[in-house]
Amino acid sequence: MVVEDEQLMADAIADGLRRHGLAVDIVYDGAAALERLDINDYDVVVLDRDLPEVHGDEVCQTLARGRRDVRILMLTAAKNVIDRVEGLSLGADDYLGKPFAFAELLARVRALGRRARPPTPPLLVRAGIDLDPARMQVCRNGVYIRLSRREFALLEELMRADGAVLSAEYLLEKVWDENVDPFTNVVRVTMMTLRRKLGDPPVIHTVTGAGYRIP
Repeated sequence: MVVEDEQLMADAIADGLRRHGLAVDIVYDGAAALERLDINDYDVVVLDRDLPEVHGDEVCQTLARGRRDVRILMLTAAKNVIDRVEGLSLGADDYLGKPFAFAELLARVRALGRRARPPTPPLLVRAGIDLDPARMQVCRNGVYIRLSRREFALLEELMRADGAVLSAEYLLEKVWDENVDPFTNVVRVTMMTLRRKLGDPPVIHTVTGAGYRIP
């Protein structure tokens, strides 16, 4: 989730992260951030420190007290050491001063995202498929497969599950953002194109009434 009261900056950050295969929700004040955090699970929160309604410091402390698995990247226009130390002492996991290079923000978000999940190898391997999250590359039996961002993210979730069944609702929450219609068939449609691109024999199994898995 991106929490930033400057709407143009928030939208630009979210668009950039989405282009790299991440599902992103946006809110523009601290009160809205706390409401979303009560409803949704996030791996990383990009949190502006100077927020209206509820200050970013309070949002950060609330998350830290709750001992959630979510990681916090705090943003601020202040760059001195005292501000950085203060931000980290509030419970932030990382700190980035404005202005910043998007490539650095992306790298920090990805690093925090890895810490929010159980450790996984750099290369995910299952059922003859090699998936490289850092390079967003997929090969099956040595043959490169070109996937869309959503297809890649869907496959990554299935491979990280290590054989567990993932429901369509879970995949919708992890791969798409909150603006998607909860009654949409987008998971089923994307799954069909993903299966077609992966080829035969099929590796993604449907578990009736439960979801999908790669055994």
